[in-house]
Formats: sequence, structure tokens, C-alpha cells
Amino acid sequence: MKKIQVGFLVSYDYELLKIAIPQIYKESDSIFLAIDKQRKTWKGETFEIKEDFFEWIKSIDVNSKIEILEDNFYHPELTSMQCEVLERKALAEKMGIGNWLIQLDADEYFLDFKGFVDFLRSKNHYLDNPQKNQIQISPYLINLYKRVDDGILYVERPTKIMVATNFPSYRVGRQTRKRIIYYKGAVLHECISRTKEELEMKFNNWGHDTDINKEEFLEKWETVNESNYKTMRNFFYMEPEKWKKLAFVKGTTFNEIEKNLDFNEVLPSGFYIWKKNFGQWFKHLTKK
Repeated sequence: MKKIQVGFLVSYDYELLKIAIPQIYKESDSIFLAIDKQRKTWKGETFEIKEDFFEWIKSIDVNSKIEILEDNFYHPELTSMQCEVLERKALAEKMGIGNWLIQLDADEYFLDFKGFVDFLRSKNHYLDNPQKNQIQISPYLINLYKRVDDGILYVERPTKIMVATNFPSYRVGRQTRKRIIYYKGAVLHECISRTKEELEMKFNNWGHDTDINKEEFLEKWETVNESNYKTMRNFFYMEPEKWKKLAFVKGTTFNEIEKNLDFNEVLPSGFYIWKKNFGQWFKHLTKK
């Protein structure tokens, strides 16, 4: 046991896995792709996965690490978020408790996954009795906001993201509401740097579909550009003030963005992360 298990939820944006999977392939012990058997989203909409995607999976899976989990993850009597949690728990069970359970979305591209794996292995003692000592590990998401002529606009301040846990007691999405251990590492999040049609598909079918003020958000998203982003504020699609400012980086591909973005400057300082981790340790110490 004590493996590095990575799982992806596969849906209408499956093509993005062609960027996401290569970033984590080498350092993973196993990779699991959860796909709805009926090709339904959590909202009940139908999507299609073309056969050449599965051919691509075969071509890159040179070490036979990738396994596909197909089941019915859409249940009309449940909310979108309830369907998401159900799918995440089913995926985690397949990945195997007693291992590091890393769940990513197709639009999340890990940077320096080897460094993250090394960090997890330094915490392997949390896998000995995971249910009793539940933790979740959070690197930082750099949220890509909108593609413009010469590059991409991204949210200036990165956000936490619970990508790994030792015990999958998911409550909302990947959030277990247990102790968080923060890690100074970056995950590029394709997020909403898509076409308007792709955005509407995403908003209508993911776990947060009932929380979004779609019309207000899309108006601002369409208006902002490379020339005016510095004069605008509050860009988040649920509570706008959570994303106060945007920044700009040159590059249109993953490799160009990775090369041009100064991640040490974007990510929180080591001291800030130490304080956050101390606060989490103390908070959960008092709960025992």
C-alpha cells in the first residue's frame, strides 16, 4: 500500500486530459478515470467521448497505469453537488484507502508533481490509521481567467485546493472539512479561460451550478481584456470579491505559461504557509 493514486473525473472537457495526465503520469503509481456509463453530466445532460480519446490513452499508457471506472454517477433525485460527492467517493474507494488519494479535474495541470509526491511521502505516517487522523493536502491553484490576444489573464492571488487526502470523507466537492496541510506548489487551473459556449456548458453542469450569477459574470468576462483589466475589480463567478484583481502573462500554451510565469512570486511565502499550517494544527489539536 502507501501508493500515489491519482483519479480524474472525466466529462465533456475530457480533451484537457491530454495536458493534465502527462504532468502526473511518471510519478503516479496508478491513474483512474471515472466516467459516467451513460455519458451523463451531474445535471443530466448528455456528452460524447470520441473513440480516438481512448486510443490516445492506450498510446500514452506505456506502463499500464491507467484504469477506467465506469458507473452511473448521475442520479436525478440528487443535486449536482451530491452527484459529485458520490462520484468522488466511488472513485476514492476504487483507488484504495491506505494510499494517498489525489483527485484532479481535467482542467487542472500540476506543476512539479514530483515535488508534491516527495512531500506526500514525507507524510506517510498519516496513512497508518487514516480514519483516525484525517488530513487533506492543499497546494495552490493559479486560476486562468481569459485568453486574450497576446497571452492570458489569470487571477492575481492563487487559491487553496484540496487535491489529496488520506481518507475520503468528502462533504462538498473534495473538501472533507478536516485538518488542512498547505503545500507551496502550483496547479494551473484552466478554469474559465474557455470560449463562451464552453463556459455556459461548464456552468450548467458542474457541482456549483445553482450558486452562480451567470448573466452578471459573463457580462464582465466578455468585457475585460488586456487593455482594461487593471481598472476592473471583483471577478469571481459566485462571490465576485473573492477574485479581486487579474494579472497578465504572455503565452498561449501550457508550456509557454509555465515558462513565463514566476511562480515563486505568485505563490504565498514559505512563512505565510508555515503560519497557516501551525493554525490548522492548533485548531484541530483542540478538537481531539
